[in-house]
Amino acid sequence: MARFIRSAQRTLISAASKTLTNSIQSRIPSSAPLLQFKTYATCKTQKSPFTANIIRILSNEIEYQHDYAPPHQPARSFNSFTVQDRPGEKWMKMRGKYGDNEDIKIEVTMFDGCAFVPKPGEDDTGENVVLHISLIVDVFKGQGYPELEFLCSAWPDHLEIQKVHLLSRDKIIINPYMGPDYRKMNAELQKTLRGYLEARGVNNELCRFLHEYMMNKDRIELIQWLGNVKSIVQK
Repeated sequence: MARFIRSAQRTLISAASKTLTNSIQSRIPSSAPLLQFKTYATCKTQKSPFTANIIRILSNEIEYQHDYAPPHQPARSFNSFTVQDRPGEKWMKMRGKYGDNEDIKIEVTMFDGCAFVPKPGEDDTGENVVLHISLIVDVFKGQGYPELEFLCSAWPDHLEIQKVHLLSRDKIIINPYMGPDYRKMNAELQKTLRGYLEARGVNNELCRFLHEYMMNKDRIELIQWLGNVKSIVQK
């Protein structure tokens, strides 16, 4: 009797095991579809030859820029001025003081123009390209005083004043008189206003610093831009 019961149990367990196995196998895809899915997923993540070529070119250009003219950390000060860089933007700001009651703010663009000048020497048929930087110099003397604003051109070796404005931040004037063109003033007045700026550190030496600074900033921004484009293409 005991042998009969054990035999019956084995038969029931075997039957149940086969039923459970068949049920599980019916819910699992065959090995062929699984293989096809894995192959498809791998193909989707591969870059096309065109995209791979773009990434290669961008990588080469970034490496070239680093090797050819590696940028350095931007200066944070120059003489009595502090320098406030604007990463990702086409300008920077400088701040300084003169005496006890004057605040000076300088806003400087990256290279925004150029001029062609004859090459020095006997052969005057060629030309050199000279880069141009615009800057705005604001002189504040405190509440209740208008601001004196100079619009200037910074060339590699000298400063040019273009216009001189008086700005009243306290009053809204619809159509203010901004003053005459600096270049049309008499020579003595031009010299006086230029001396006023030079006494505050806005001079030819500052122009040389700004050109070196913007050369470096131009490389930094270019490398950052190339890296951002590469990251977008890779995704």
